[in-house]
Amino acid sequence: MADVNRGNRPLSPHLMIYRPQWTSISSIFVRITGNALIVGALLAVWWFAALASGPEAYARANGFITSWFGDLVMLGSVACIWYHTLGGIRHLIWDSGHMLDVEKSELFAQAMVVGTVLLTIFTVIVL
Repeated sequence: MADVNRGNRPLSPHLMIYRPQWTSISSIFVRITGNALIVGALLAVWWFAALASGPEAYARANGFITSWFGDLVMLGSVACIWYHTLGGIRHLIWDSGHMLDVEKSELFAQAMVVGTVLLTIFTVIVL
């Protein structure tokens, strides 16, 4: 049977004692934004299905998507698309063997946040 006497062995530290790092937080947000994109995709599918279903269904779907809440969801979807895309570019760069040291990785994580904000504003204003 296994030795149940743990003695003075250290316990595994809890996550809360670690300082959040840009690289870990950005990686978590890449996963979150990937899942959040499902909401925008489902709204777009609903809109297209309503368009095919008839004028009454289309009016209902279009009214929801063009409401303030629908606009907020679509704005969030645009931001998620940009953040997730920049995260994918970061992983492609890492796969090529570049920017693997901590300083450059943290700088790229910060650049992802700035790039997401700038590209989202550009998309909303210009497009």
